[in-house]
Amino acid sequence: MGYSVVAGATGRLLFGYDSFGNVCGKKNSPVEGAPLSGQDMTLKKHVFFMNSCNLEVKDVRLSSTVLCVSHCPEEQLDTLEEVQLFADNNGSFLCIYSLNSINYTQNPNADSLCPRLPVPPSKSFPLFNRCIPQTPECYSSFASVLINDVDTLRQILSGIMSGRDTILGLCILALALSLAMMFTFRFITTLLVHIFIALIISGLLFVCGVLWWLYYDYTHDLSIELDTEKENMKCLLGFALVSTVITVVLLSLIFVLRKRITLTVELFQVINKALSNSPFLLFQPLWTFAILVFFWVLWVAVLLSLGTAGAAQVMEGGRVEYKPILAIQYMWWYHLIGLIWTSEFILACQQITVAGALVTCYFNRNKNDPPDRPILWSLSILFCYHQGTAIKGSFLITVARVPRTILKYVHDTLKDKHSAWSRCMFRCCFCCFRCLDKCLCRLNQNAYTATAINGTDFCTSAKDALKLLSKNSSHFTSVNCFGDFIIFLGKVLVVCLTVFGGLMAFNYNRVLQVWAIPLLLVAFFAYFVAHSFLSVFETVLDTLFLCFAVDLETNDGSSEKPYFMDREFLSFVKRINKLKDPRAQREVSSSRSEEGTELQPVV
Repeated sequence: MGYSVVAGATGRLLFGYDSFGNVCGKKNSPVEGAPLSGQDMTLKKHVFFMNSCNLEVKDVRLSSTVLCVSHCPEEQLDTLEEVQLFADNNGSFLCIYSLNSINYTQNPNADSLCPRLPVPPSKSFPLFNRCIPQTPECYSSFASVLINDVDTLRQILSGIMSGRDTILGLCILALALSLAMMFTFRFITTLLVHIFIALIISGLLFVCGVLWWLYYDYTHDLSIELDTEKENMKCLLGFALVSTVITVVLLSLIFVLRKRITLTVELFQVINKALSNSPFLLFQPLWTFAILVFFWVLWVAVLLSLGTAGAAQVMEGGRVEYKPILAIQYMWWYHLIGLIWTSEFILACQQITVAGALVTCYFNRNKNDPPDRPILWSLSILFCYHQGTAIKGSFLITVARVPRTILKYVHDTLKDKHSAWSRCMFRCCFCCFRCLDKCLCRLNQNAYTATAINGTDFCTSAKDALKLLSKNSSHFTSVNCFGDFIIFLGKVLVVCLTVFGGLMAFNYNRVLQVWAIPLLLVAFFAYFVAHSFLSVFETVLDTLFLCFAVDLETNDGSSEKPYFMDREFLSFVKRINKLKDPRAQREVSSSRSEEGTELQPVV
């Protein structure tokens, strides 16, 4: 990160630069051998191409001279006299810096030092602050060269930067929706569950329909010429297909589980009763979200530096080109690993904090006198003893996700050379890594809870939790999975509403940005934020049932060994899993007669 920030120049990407190494809108340092470099461009914030109607790329460089100007010419300039008048009136000089505006019409070399006539009207656009020509013929030529001939990383970054205001607004929308969903689960009722499921169904169908409609609109748009538009059309087809599959699967599951709505309400009432002992747990995601935002901003800043890392080279005529540092540019893979691992570590710290606070309250004999400041106590234990556990757990998730990302990259790179057999193998590998990722997430959560109970290391906690849950899985697996499914639907609703807002916003600006990548980033951000907030309920649910299993393992409900759990919680679990059935009772008795687990509640 440090080297990329030093070697890169994010300002060149954000503000644009001229042919002499000057960043527009900034005070620059001189480059040795380039006499026109090192100028103060504070008032010249726009990038102007002297030959915008006939741009060409030679050896990955634009053939046209690029200047920093204070204003883009909004009207067509047909003669050098008009160019001179524009400079005098607006202070915007469209000829080479070394040529004074007085000599625009007198210098015999003015034709090569000034823009090719006529100068088309142009307008500043937030794509590297370039002056975009407005006449159709110039615009088509300009955009085709400028957008289609840049590399993939810069193309993606240009889409992000040109839509940065929209992306920011959608991120705020995702945050607001996640907060609303969290408080909906906190005060859930039967009516709210019906409304919630109705919104899920409507959102899935609506987003799916809008995606297919936009794809139909793109395919029948005869004005599509640029690669960005074609890429957006391909991505829309992919989005539409994926959303259709997800919609069919989720609607089928909702139909199958529709009779468990009453149980859902009772389940969340149990969760909310546990949260009532530590109500500030609901605000724990706010701190997690703030830390994640800080880290993501830092990560994007480094990504921009990676994309602009290069050394200045003086070319013929005093022009300056920046030669990319390929070794640094390819380090974005390593940077991606840092994004996954660090983000998962932050979420792991939240899970351990929530689990520790709940364990402290659960294994408390006097329910009328809950422990003081359980969240602060759990945080102190985390920072003093359990950061290694969080690092190991998040590393396992990273190990599972990085190979899947590499496979996806290889698949996309060689997609035209694949046989049917290789495509099948790739899909099988994707599914295997996806299943592994889900299993590891579940294993990590149980390991964190076992760590909060006993204070053991990650591997020991994972082994003990797995052994205990395998003994008692028949008691609460169904209700636990169903609760997780309802919480997952809440995340899906947040993503659906955010993606719909992104589709409507990005669709109004089709041409000058590859908005498929920004939309994917927004969807990823929306799911990550929703997961950060709603994972509190997942953590509470998983922690309660693991504590319940420990309670069953170490106590029998007698006066000598009373249960730690509330009687309401015990009756709920018994009724759901039919523990009063003789067969289930025999399972409980046999599990107690086996060798006991190492987990022991801390009292």
